[in-house]
Amino acid sequence: MDGINRINDYAFKRIFGSEEGKEALLGFLNAVFKLPPGRELTDLELLDREIDPKYLLDRAARLDVLVKAADESLINVEIQIANRFDIDKRTLFYWARLYGGQLKSGQQFSELRRTITVNILGFDWFADERYHHVFRIRDIETGELMNNHLEIHFLELNKIRKRKWNPDDPLEAWLMYLNNLEGEGLKLIAEKNPAIKKALTVEEVFRKSELERRLYELREKAIRDEISMVAGAKAEGKAEGMVEAKQDTIIRYLEKRFGTTCGNKIRQVRDIETLDRLFDSLLDAGTPEEVEKTIARVLLQ
Repeated sequence: MDGINRINDYAFKRIFGSEEGKEALLGFLNAVFKLPPGRELTDLELLDREIDPKYLLDRAARLDVLVKAADESLINVEIQIANRFDIDKRTLFYWARLYGGQLKSGQQFSELRRTITVNILGFDWFADERYHHVFRIRDIETGELMNNHLEIHFLELNKIRKRKWNPDDPLEAWLMYLNNLEGEGLKLIAEKNPAIKKALTVEEVFRKSELERRLYELREKAIRDEISMVAGAKAEGKAEGMVEAKQDTIIRYLEKRFGTTCGNKIRQVRDIETLDRLFDSLLDAGTPEEVEKTIARVLLQ
């Protein structure tokens, strides 16, 4: 294992999701959150999200890093390498499961704690050039924050590579580290950032373990298979499973809300991104007539 793919989710968990790597994780999260002096994270409790090695070849295997901060906030860090075209909805779904899963029988809603998701993406998702997007719940007119319990970060690795990055910016340094920076650039950011230097120390131990190398390579194979599957399906204009699932979702929604499915017309749309846009537009439709007009407009594009 001469080089290491740091966004291999198995390697990421071993580097950042271990007691040895806690210093690295603290440095990374403080760079993401940009908290004011005196309010930085100083300690984390690692919560076990271990995975059985036999599932490492499962392309959908989840190897999240989940921690609890001193104020009992939950922080979930996820790597998503291949674009399945649903990261926004998947993120909300898993955030909701994590948030709601805090309550046990008999507990009060007041016991719910802030829940933060940090998504590290190996693909471009947002249209603008910013590499860091943060979402919270705010009033659409005044911007007033409802509460701080929902916070979702998206970090797009491709975008930081396309720009002149600043080694003195902690977050940009971390994103370049995750982009598998090597050589003098890596040495420079490690000298400036003790947490990155710690990550490299943990990484070196990981590299030298024969067992970890085998498990890492199994996970690399699953990642390559997933990327090839998604890229191949997109190139062929098929992505059959995703297309059919999205079509079914739209048809069920229309039937439940309007008593009509427009099934034949929906089935004509075979592109997953077009289906996503269509579904978003249909959410604004208030009548069956508006549904028909929306579908017709999309089919003409």
